[in-house]
Amino acid sequence: MPKEDAPVWTDAEVLECVLVVPEAPNVKTFVFRPPSGARFWFRAGQFITLDLPVPGGNVQRTYTISSSPTTSAFITVTVKAQKDSIGTRWMLDHLEPGMRIKAYGPAGLFHLPPQPDGSYLFISAGSGVTPMMSMASFLWERGEDPDIAFVHCAQSPQNIIFRHKLEYMASRVSGLKLHFVVEQDDPYTVWTGYRGRFNSLMLGLMAPDYLDRDVYCCGPEGFMEAVREMLISLGYDMSRYHQESFSAPAESKAELTEFDDLVPDDTAQSEVVFARAGVTASCFETDTVLGVAKAAGLNIPSGCTFGLCGTCKIRKTAGEVHMVHNGGISEDDIAAGYILACCSNPIGRVEVEV
Repeated sequence: MPKEDAPVWTDAEVLECVLVVPEAPNVKTFVFRPPSGARFWFRAGQFITLDLPVPGGNVQRTYTISSSPTTSAFITVTVKAQKDSIGTRWMLDHLEPGMRIKAYGPAGLFHLPPQPDGSYLFISAGSGVTPMMSMASFLWERGEDPDIAFVHCAQSPQNIIFRHKLEYMASRVSGLKLHFVVEQDDPYTVWTGYRGRFNSLMLGLMAPDYLDRDVYCCGPEGFMEAVREMLISLGYDMSRYHQESFSAPAESKAELTEFDDLVPDDTAQSEVVFARAGVTASCFETDTVLGVAKAAGLNIPSGCTFGLCGTCKIRKTAGEVHMVHNGGISEDDIAAGYILACCSNPIGRVEVEV
């Protein structure tokens, strides 16, 4: 433990790896300590940059600190290797206790507020769980019951990073609610949680009061875009939404809360052409193709009406729609021009085969 009067670590001093912990396939946690015994000061959610001595020359890679700032004696980074990883692959294969690494930071604007007494919704996928782990641990270690709905998505149960640690934390307080979503089961194991693509139906079951929570999101770009579109379609106040990118940490506050996502405008005029019926109907961007069809006296077979069952799948032959679905259509169908009428908003002039 660092002494109370120990100086705060600065990146003028190298860090020593003191422990390596396997977490999941191709995922390890590395624990670092300053040789001088200095203490760390950072905010939950911030990152550190490591200078890694890979063959062919050093590379710098940025990793979110996965440990809590309440523990100032050490920091941890939890890394996952991708197919094209260079620095992370070197860490997993070669970085061992006793080795010393040059580091820079901590830094980053993606973190909890100075007085984090609110209600939070953490949404992550893959190794995007690392800042959420730091935030959740910090809130858990404050000695008060936190108010966290923690949603994490993974390829399979064995790929849920920090699963056992999170389950232990949740077992000691009442305010940390865990919700795991997997794409597929592991062979010869039982999974009783959510399966498939994270969607608005799941969100409503996991955190019915999501409109009252501050959202922090981290994961692949496509995942975060889908989360934003889902929240926008549900009427969430996006000024309370914050995200961190895998590839490019935010350099300004605007990058955390301002995005160029398409938001249907309830005053913008649109038009839907139902080609087979020979009907053209005027509408607004916030109307759905299914709703416009019904108002025009046309029948598009439908079931759930919220993008899950796929019954209302029709082919779009021209124009653009804003579609936020719940798994009722495949990416191949979308690429082939199909849409779900119940959750597609026409942007400008749209033509469909109805």
